[in-house]
Amino acid sequence: MPNSPTAARLPPEALPDNIASVQPGGGFGMRVELAWGRLRRRYLRTFRRGYVRRMAEKRRGDCPGCPHEVLDPRDLKYCCNRCGFSWDDADDPFRWREKIPFARWGLAELQLMGWPLLAATVALALSPVWYLAVVPGLVLLEIVWFFRDPPRKVPQEAGLVVSPADGKVVEITRLENAEFVGGPAVRIGIFLSIFNVHINRSPLEARCIAMKYTPGKYLNALNPQSALENEAMWIALEEETPPHRRLVVRQIAGTIARRIVCDLRPGQTLARGQKFGMIKLGSRTEIILPDDGSLRIQTQVGERVKAGRSVLARYV
Repeated sequence: MPNSPTAARLPPEALPDNIASVQPGGGFGMRVELAWGRLRRRYLRTFRRGYVRRMAEKRRGDCPGCPHEVLDPRDLKYCCNRCGFSWDDADDPFRWREKIPFARWGLAELQLMGWPLLAATVALALSPVWYLAVVPGLVLLEIVWFFRDPPRKVPQEAGLVVSPADGKVVEITRLENAEFVGGPAVRIGIFLSIFNVHINRSPLEARCIAMKYTPGKYLNALNPQSALENEAMWIALEEETPPHRRLVVRQIAGTIARRIVCDLRPGQTLARGQKFGMIKLGSRTEIILPDDGSLRIQTQVGERVKAGRSVLARYV
């Protein structure tokens, strides 16, 4: 059986051609950031040649088919799944951004939507119709709330499977033979509203084996058909510790959410609770767990869960 203790470990597959960046669906915010990156690199090459030289000396790896020039770690944001360049933490002058309590993948959208909303709020607050300022003010608060990235304390007990997303459990379905898992499994679906944190986290310590990006519709994520027809990222994982169980996580876009972010690449190892992406503005995340007889589901439909913290299941 694929999930038996004696099963051979799987080699990672190549990243599909249609996953050209960590946000394969593109988007206005991404285009703005990439355009800004081109201007920034031009400025650095012209006026800060010493900085460019020092960063090149500290840079590790190579990238024969890099989609654009990489001068410092900021240039890796959208191409880190395709690029072989990296810097040690001590050589990364922008490492402090990891401590910002907002999702780095959403900083462009946060500013593109946030500053105009703030300006409208202030302008209305100073006008004769000051009471109308509550409208853009509430929208601004929701945008800021949506892109937050709070720290999470990840449980470390062996055998635990933590939630890959914040939200409400809307489905627990038993499957006879799940794709990649290769046998009986349990699918747990989590609905993420616009009020939830939208960072996705690894359910356990695992290695990424394969990925598939499927463009599609944007049905309401509460609709069961959304799991079949919506834009989605399918991620095949293999548990790092014996018996090396195989599981699947799916990021599914919703009616409002139209941008899936996933910075993984096949062969990459994830710690339990490690961030690997997000879905912007309302969505669904699914996890498909092998049911090898030792699986114990520890959640139920209707329960509110937190990514990286809430325990969905346990292998005994």
